[in-house]
Amino acid sequence: MTQYWLMKSEPNEGSIDDALAAPKHTVPWTGVRNYQARNFMRDGMQVGDGVLFYHSSCPEPGIAGIARVASTARTDPTQFDKKSPYFDAASKPDAPRWLLVDVQALRKTRLLALPELRSNPALADLIVLRRGNRLSITPVSEEHWHSIVDRMPG
Repeated sequence: MTQYWLMKSEPNEGSIDDALAAPKHTVPWTGVRNYQARNFMRDGMQVGDGVLFYHSSCPEPGIAGIARVASTARTDPTQFDKKSPYFDAASKPDAPRWLLVDVQALRKTRLLALPELRSNPALADLIVLRRGNRLSITPVSEEHWHSIVDRMPG
């Protein structure tokens, strides 16, 4: 059964345009350093699941594209790279803490910014709109997915 996710990326580190420019429009979703988000990748995500590609920590955060999960979870190599901002000295190659999935960008959309998302009553309980939500990966209900994706051109 297809599931749906919202995945946040800082556009200066990995934007929808970067993903579309990558070979096969596919990028590894590195740098997730939250156990709940990691567990979503490990236990919930399956190849083919839908992804709302969300730009965060930027002047105008919002949904910038549609993607899909393109691989099962595997070890995130950035945790072992001392030059990476995602280095984790406590993580060991024989017992890695952090995982990634590959994400394949399908298309860029017009930006659906937070004010527009908040103005849609059908999205009132979308997790990304909850006060204090900081997770980089959150599940999206099928109803929310269709409320967003079915109204986008393209």
